[in-house]
Amino acid sequence: MSESPSAAGELLREVARLYTRAQRVVADCCANTTPTQCHILTELGRSGPQAMTELGQRLLLEKSWVSRAVDGLVELDLVSKQANPTDARSWIVGLTAAGKRRVRDLNATLDGHAEQLLASLSERDREAVNRSLLLLLKVLRTDQSATCCLPVPDRKESSCR
Repeated sequence: MSESPSAAGELLREVARLYTRAQRVVADCCANTTPTQCHILTELGRSGPQAMTELGQRLLLEKSWVSRAVDGLVELDLVSKQANPTDARSWIVGLTAAGKRRVRDLNATLDGHAEQLLASLSERDREAVNRSLLLLLKVLRTDQSATCCLPVPDRKESSCR
């Protein structure tokens, strides 16, 4: 790969693709759950209880996919589903105690994998990777396309276009 801007995009996509694939293999996608359910669990662990419509927006998933996946997680006692007090047509979903344990265990497994990957680098390279990732995270948090479907504080709608 060359050092051109298009090569940087290609490099970032390849790193994200390989890292995501490796994390899915290492986690075995939460044991007894589908990849969509695993995605829902980790988002609820990160963001807390929320309306199912908001959850779908955050994950960029169709409402029907979210609904089916949440129902399966409710059956496994990993997620609770309650009527939304502000909108009778929607549900609030959140992690149960078992769901929180599952997410905690999953995060520990994924963090261990990341530490194992980085351990193969020199201390200097690990520090450089960490600095670079922090810079990239800072930029992504201000990028409209990365945050377009996150809820806007103090407003009912999301920031989606």
